[in-house]
Amino acid sequence: MESPESGKGTASGDRDWRDRWWVFGLLALVVWVGVRLLLSGLHAWPSALVGGVIYVGWLTWWMRRRRKRDARAVGTDADNVPGMDRRILKGGDVPDDPAEREAMARLVDRRQERLVRNRRWAFPLLAVIFFGTSGLWFAAGSATSGGVMLAAAVVFMSWMVWQHRRTLRRLEDMRRRLAEQPPVRA
Repeated sequence: MESPESGKGTASGDRDWRDRWWVFGLLALVVWVGVRLLLSGLHAWPSALVGGVIYVGWLTWWMRRRRKRDARAVGTDADNVPGMDRRILKGGDVPDDPAEREAMARLVDRRQERLVRNRRWAFPLLAVIFFGTSGLWFAAGSATSGGVMLAAAVVFMSWMVWQHRRTLRRLEDMRRRLAEQPPVRA
């Protein structure tokens, strides 16, 4: 049996359960309602549930739209995109099918271009938000809150930079492996 990270079966009807839109939506709903109940108390369950359904509906629509756009841009089916992403980012095997290799190469290029393009505005915006919030706490006279926020900002921004570099490294690795291994002709 193939591991889920191998991505085998993406061209057939055998999809990984994590790639189904309803699994994503159900998980987001559970997290949303859980956090809202934790913050507001159990008496707020109706508003947590209604708000969660609205939020999850929008989030699921956005995720499915993104998958369809990615699939159209790389020349594959929308259901194949999550499996290809997993193969790229987990170091999965390079596809043997030339059409699937081309689609994966285009997906690698698309992901890398978006990462580099969005880095230009996302990192500075996040830094302003997190370090600015810390500065506001200090300016308001709350050194403890400012210090906690500053520490959280440093940790979060460091993690974001590390994650960004790690993802770029994995994309480069898959690009190199796609270029090195010639497609197998049937």
